[in-house]
Amino acid sequence: MIKKTGKAKFMEALRLLTIAVFAFGLGACQQSSSIPDQDFNKDWLFFKGEYEKAEKADLDDSAWRKLNLPHDWAIEGPFSNENNARTGGLPVHGTGWYRKHFQVEEKFSDKEIAIEFDGAMNNAHVWVNGEFAGNRPYGYIGFELNITPFIKFGEDNVIAVRLSPEDLSARWYPGAGIYRNVRIKINNKLHIPQWGTKIRTPHITEKNASVEITTSVCNQSKSQQTAKLETILIDAKGNEVCTTNSDIIIQAETTGYVDQKMNIENPLKWDLETPHLYKAVSNIYLKGKLIDRFETNFGVRSIQFSSEHGFQLNGRTVKLNGVCMHHDLGPLGAAVNYRATERQMQIMKSMGVNALRTSHNPPSPEILQICDKLGIVVQVEAFDEWQMGKVPNGYNKYFDQWHEKDLRDMIKRDRNHPSVIMWSIGNEILEQSRKDGWKIAKKLTDICHDEDSTRPSTAGFNYYPAPFTNKLAKYVDIVGMNYWPLNYTEILEKNPDMIVYGSETSSQTSSRGVYHFPIEAKEKHETNQVSSYDVTVGPPWAYPPDVEFEQQEKETRSLGEFMWTGFDYLGEPTPYGGKDNSTNGYWNADWPSRSSYFAPVDLCGFPKDRYFLYQSQWTKKPMVHVLPHWNWENKTGDTIPVMAYTNCDEVELFVNGKSYGKKVKGVDLTPIPAEFHFFEKGTYYSKYRLSWNVPYHAGELKVVGYQNGKKQAEKTIKTAGKPYQIKLIADRSNIKADAMDLSFISVRVEDKDGNLCPKANDLINFTVDGKGSIAAVGNGDATSTEPYQANYRNAFNGLCLLIVKSTDKAGKIRITASSNGLQAQEIVLNTKK
Repeated sequence: MIKKTGKAKFMEALRLLTIAVFAFGLGACQQSSSIPDQDFNKDWLFFKGEYEKAEKADLDDSAWRKLNLPHDWAIEGPFSNENNARTGGLPVHGTGWYRKHFQVEEKFSDKEIAIEFDGAMNNAHVWVNGEFAGNRPYGYIGFELNITPFIKFGEDNVIAVRLSPEDLSARWYPGAGIYRNVRIKINNKLHIPQWGTKIRTPHITEKNASVEITTSVCNQSKSQQTAKLETILIDAKGNEVCTTNSDIIIQAETTGYVDQKMNIENPLKWDLETPHLYKAVSNIYLKGKLIDRFETNFGVRSIQFSSEHGFQLNGRTVKLNGVCMHHDLGPLGAAVNYRATERQMQIMKSMGVNALRTSHNPPSPEILQICDKLGIVVQVEAFDEWQMGKVPNGYNKYFDQWHEKDLRDMIKRDRNHPSVIMWSIGNEILEQSRKDGWKIAKKLTDICHDEDSTRPSTAGFNYYPAPFTNKLAKYVDIVGMNYWPLNYTEILEKNPDMIVYGSETSSQTSSRGVYHFPIEAKEKHETNQVSSYDVTVGPPWAYPPDVEFEQQEKETRSLGEFMWTGFDYLGEPTPYGGKDNSTNGYWNADWPSRSSYFAPVDLCGFPKDRYFLYQSQWTKKPMVHVLPHWNWENKTGDTIPVMAYTNCDEVELFVNGKSYGKKVKGVDLTPIPAEFHFFEKGTYYSKYRLSWNVPYHAGELKVVGYQNGKKQAEKTIKTAGKPYQIKLIADRSNIKADAMDLSFISVRVEDKDGNLCPKANDLINFTVDGKGSIAAVGNGDATSTEPYQANYRNAFNGLCLLIVKSTDKAGKIRITASSNGLQAQEIVLNTKK
């Protein structure tokens, strides 16, 4: 165990230590043999606004709105320029009340009752039967409250939750409401508490993996308890691997810790392509009777970090092809949904992503659960602010009182995930500019080491050389640099023992399907859209992905990169923003821009051209992509720049069957206007793109990718005719009848031959009948102020999205999409229990 050691000792121990992991589920899933944790999401009552005595048990709340959690009141809108566009132009601030009536049977009067929130946005205050039970200001952290003293067993109980998120509490869209899952727990006096296991595997070979488990056992009775702790390890097929037992004695009203050692023969390792998971089942027996059961899913894997070999997973160096992600789910808002989160990460993995940075806060339990299953490593980030604030109502207001508990709770919750490889203590924190800022960095890193000796601390620094001059970089184990790709080598030469990576890179912006002529680094366009040619259009710190690709190739000692961002997100609509006196000098946007342009995937999950640029660098399956679209009615004969992205050796371009020649990747360079901050104005030449200038004639644009002279991939786009029909494509036609599962339906406007009409903006109307309903609609347009919760949506460059949710009844969902002048389409989904 490593506690509060110096950085050098910690890193040496980390390199030598082989690590495994750990828990996932809705937190570590605790359940008693007879009283499982209960979903507490259904049948809440909601009131938006101040309400006198709303915490009182006898309040008449019969007129309040009924809903199920998770719930984000802000995504319901409306969009308004009166709301700060930095946070999405949506009503993320104000007061909201949630109440729920429930009963706890009289037979449980000898039990301990707790309520667990995975997150509530924010400034949560909780009352039970009019009695104050506790509060938590940080909206991203999970917390549990013991409500036993306030429960009336066998009678009606009321829990009331007041949330009061403030305007400009974040630099992005935070959402509002009880937006993550809630559970009620009925525990025996002797039980394993929240986040009660800590699993490590310090020694792994091909034949054996040693497993060390520390289990917390809480005794809330007034007498000493003697019991037995049985731990069973189970593989993914349900086979018992091994079992151990420990006799335990826990003093009255204390929590004890039980250490157990076990061994897995011929372990299946957790890796990126083979994310094998095991389960530890912890049973407590009292006088021979099973009284508590706690399950922890974990994986066997080792991680090591060094300046010589970078990041190593199971002894193999892995370059981090990472993305930063905010927590919202696009048109669904911040309300957690497993399927929506899973879809996001599946799209990222298809782009070649193998790493995620949770920007800039603790994530939902669901996303770590999904990364465990998909094989994606994760940097879990704690804070965007320390004591110095970036926005008027940010976390700095609570840092002094809450930072240690919030950081420790984050690590306890997430320490058992095999996907988690780093703890980030901060992002672009302003203390970089303070000579004593290192003291906070050291304190937070010491907390990380104390709670978890198996993973390094890190932070994302955006100043240079301030974090080195002021020693903050010295007090994290791994140094993240935001937007300084040309300085990696200099940093490593000056600090040869440091481990460095790009914690935030590129910040390229673009709008899906939008192309501006001529290709130039123009900061803004009158349409509030950004060209998808992906040249330098963005904030002052931005640069094209090509620059980062090149530096990561040159500086092999870098761990890799986390590009900004994987998905577009609500709020922060850079580059269409600036200071506005109406917000006291704080950032606002050029309305109606209200969501980001940063990602290679738009807010609905539709790939932009840049998705394929990253795919060409981060994947091995042969692919080729071509842009722009081929509908330029007023440009016949004009020269059109054409680009191709590929992971093949070379690409040949054909226009209406005529070859315009082959270009060799890495040899034939593409010029990009160089106006990013660390280059003098001029031209940057990219070896990652191939380009041609060809005269436009309607018809067919085709690219063919060759590997070693052999055709490996091709892509064709055709000039589309007039919009003729609607095409619906469901990502899944069979979903669960659980009132939570979703089907994401891509809506295409096509010509009569099935070609996408790349400029169509037709209004599409939706009808959903049967065992489902509309969860949300969207189109990926960062300037649209249409509501997300509606039965209509305008297409944006030929596409929009319909999200359908199941009910709890099995059956069929019939979906019809129609539009004036277009042929309608109907599809049917099936829902099953």
